Amino acid sequence: MIKSLKRRNSELADGQKQLKILSNELFSEGHLPTFKQKISESGQFPLRAKNLEILQINVGYMCNQVCKHCHVDAGPDRKEIMTRETMEQCLEVLKNTTAHTLDLTGGAPEMNPNFRWFVEEASKIGVKDFIVRSNLTIMRSNKKYYDLPEFFKKHGIHVVSSMPHWTQGKTDSQRGNGVFQQSIEALRILNELGYGMENSPLKLDLVYNPSGAFLPADQKSLEADFKSALRKDFGIEFNELFAITNLPISRFLDYLVATDNYEDYMYSLVEAFNPATVSNVMCTNTLSVGWDGSLYDCDFNQMLDLPVNSKIKHISDYQEAILQNREIAISQHCYGCTAGAGSSCQGIVS
Repeated sequence: MIKSLKRRNSELADGQKQLKILSNELFSEGHLPTFKQKISESGQFPLRAKNLEILQINVGYMCNQVCKHCHVDAGPDRKEIMTRETMEQCLEVLKNTTAHTLDLTGGAPEMNPNFRWFVEEASKIGVKDFIVRSNLTIMRSNKKYYDLPEFFKKHGIHVVSSMPHWTQGKTDSQRGNGVFQQSIEALRILNELGYGMENSPLKLDLVYNPSGAFLPADQKSLEADFKSALRKDFGIEFNELFAITNLPISRFLDYLVATDNYEDYMYSLVEAFNPATVSNVMCTNTLSVGWDGSLYDCDFNQMLDLPVNSKIKHISDYQEAILQNREIAISQHCYGCTAGAGSSCQGIVS
């Protein structure tokens, strides 16, 4: 495990170095305005945190899939897993925080060995919205996960699931062979339990990420297309679709570089910058907790190892009064959250 973590740390350092070099070529040398310069033009720098609404906890990078666009670089070989001790620290914070939403993510969060215990304990505390971000295939990949849909229903979990497209070809090309069929099977089971159905309290939302170096189309139009196709072809229902812009981080950055699309993609993000989105970006009302308990303004900053600008750096030292109104750590990847209608883990922001 130690060797694996050292290798991952080396890869992370190499990725950050690559991103820094590429960013310097485009931004520091004046070809494009930096994100700081851009939001300063509209009088929105520094960007500051508001009251905490969403506590997002990444319980580990292990995943049963290896998706091409994954900004977490998740996969079966990842060993970074949140310990029960850190989970207990998160639960203590949850008892006293103003956050109304608990958002569990990964990797595949269900692969953390303490995942079910954590869900059960967090459910006892009670939050308005308890989200688990599932890739769907985990529910059909191994018999020990087959009962996850029933487990989610028991605890009233809001399931948010990745779904690249309503066709097999585009889904499997982005997420791996067999992903589409397993996803359809999982969605059908969730529907049978009441998830995503009309007048049901069990919420089922889907997440769309573009499959290439382009921005997502209009979220409402995409949602209508997804609903029509999935209902017609498979009898599947869901509540909402969230369209999320791919940020130039990790595997998607590798893809952009390998296909000579990095420069064009960054120009597209900068040209699509929308100042009206800045005040509502997710980092202003969300706190991201890493697998080791470190604190970040968002999941993307977590992957780039950009911690919060505060003396409070770890969940064990949490003090909400100090973390509120902190200056958000920003860099050029933030253009991805402010392009067009904006992008967050809850979809568009404007």
